[in-house]
Amino acid sequence: MTSRLPDDAELERLLSAPEHRDNPLLPVLKVLLERDREHRLRLERLLRISDCSYDLARSQTEDLLQQYDRQLRRLEKITRISDRYQRSLLELNDRLKQAALRDPLTGLANRRLLMERLGEEQERCRRGSAPFCLAMLDVDHFKRINDAFGHDVGDRVLCLLAQAIGGQLRGYDLCARWGGEEFMLLLPDTRLEQARQLVERIMEAVRGLRLADIDEQLLLSVSVGLTAYQPHEALDRTINRADGELIRAKRSGRDRLQVAVP
Repeated sequence: MTSRLPDDAELERLLSAPEHRDNPLLPVLKVLLERDREHRLRLERLLRISDCSYDLARSQTEDLLQQYDRQLRRLEKITRISDRYQRSLLELNDRLKQAALRDPLTGLANRRLLMERLGEEQERCRRGSAPFCLAMLDVDHFKRINDAFGHDVGDRVLCLLAQAIGGQLRGYDLCARWGGEEFMLLLPDTRLEQARQLVERIMEAVRGLRLADIDEQLLLSVSVGLTAYQPHEALDRTINRADGELIRAKRSGRDRLQVAVP
């Protein structure tokens, strides 16, 4: 910021700039500029009317300009504070949005974000895109882990699983924490056989996880129910079908993948 005051043309340009259109101080600055012009016109008329009052008028003019300069500097300071405040609000809004759409423990999508994405994929299918697949995963014997090692270790297992799952997914896939030790996979533009291969890689990655500092013998696995979205069906029906296949996988001995065949 320089000490030189901008002239009227520069002030008009600044006040008319699109980037300042939504600044809450804009109306105040415009009023201030108009008042300054009025003061200058009055002073000029006084100077022309009476030469004897020249010194006084000049003093008043300088005083007004100094007041204007001080006021403008105060307003510029307020504007900078307002800009910082608005940036802080935007950053806070982004953090709140992330918190509203993400599971706080694993960092995965939560149910709200998953349902939003499911709605989008459903609409894409209605417009003729390839169908998507849905898989529901459940950690086998998770209660035993909590009972034997405590909930802190259980939380750690969930975070490790989230990382293992994420490491196998493609950029456009979505993994969400459905609740407790259950996870949901949304696999867009994916046929059932492709989805089966991807889920099997995830299951193998989970089997390879170890908690060496807790128990070398602790083995992790997941049971999975997999289904493909059927055109024009309700999302609840797709979810329930995946859940039903997960129950079958559990009853069949766990560490299994059950696929709903159309």
